[in-house]
Amino acid sequence: MAKIIVRNQTKKTLTKDGVDYICITDIARQKNPIEPKDVVKNWLRSKNTLEYLGLWEQLNNPNFKGGEFDPLLKEAGSNAFTMSPTRWVELTNAVGIVCKNGANGGTYAQRDIAFKFASWVSVEFELYLIKEFQRLKEEEQKQIGWSAKRELAKINYRIHTDAIKANLIPSEVTREQAAMKYADEADVLNIAMFGMTARQWREQNPDKKGNIRDYASINELICLSNMENLNAVFINDGMPQSERLIKLNQIAIQQMRILEDTGGRNLLQ
Repeated sequence: MAKIIVRNQTKKTLTKDGVDYICITDIARQKNPIEPKDVVKNWLRSKNTLEYLGLWEQLNNPNFKGGEFDPLLKEAGSNAFTMSPTRWVELTNAVGIVCKNGANGGTYAQRDIAFKFASWVSVEFELYLIKEFQRLKEEEQKQIGWSAKRELAKINYRIHTDAIKANLIPSEVTREQAAMKYADEADVLNIAMFGMTARQWREQNPDKKGNIRDYASINELICLSNMENLNAVFINDGMPQSERLIKLNQIAIQQMRILEDTGGRNLLQ
């Protein structure tokens, strides 16, 4: 998401460490098209603004310099007090505001802070900004979902078309395992893939949190996803559990041979 267009005005965005930022310099042009930097500085002079920024940093930034912040808060709002985005970041080690130079330069603020600034500029403009931001994030999530489905389809295609080669693969189920009745269908898959039930894994790993699948590799999870679908088909076909277990185990061995034999290549590329 590079830009937001609100009421025919473009607002730049950036993502840093997985956090969305919006250019408040662009938002400030709504109030002062000629000197938007002055609008941002005036906003930062407010005691209410610094209280909000300080609280946000305390909640989200473990490296925030609270000792440097307290004197600033006491001075905020006085006639002699001045503050700029660069000074705020340098003095307090803030992360909610980012100052950037160059072609896409300006002052960027984490989205919640940017919305707060937008409400100070214009409540009406804030509502338009939030609505457009949410719309773009929804579109972004749809694209991510589509890409994930497409990449999984590539992997499935490789599973069904590549030659089987020997590598690190699940062990074959024993006759004893195949003869047992499993109350939970999830354990049928666990036996086929890992050679043990969820309970057996917990007994062998009492110090680990979560469950057996939390420690599975990406290839194992991909294989499990395929096996779940196939198991549902086998159940509908009336196949006995013992037969399903053997067949699923054979499928797990086949698919893991293919997935593990990638020569270090990333299948998600």
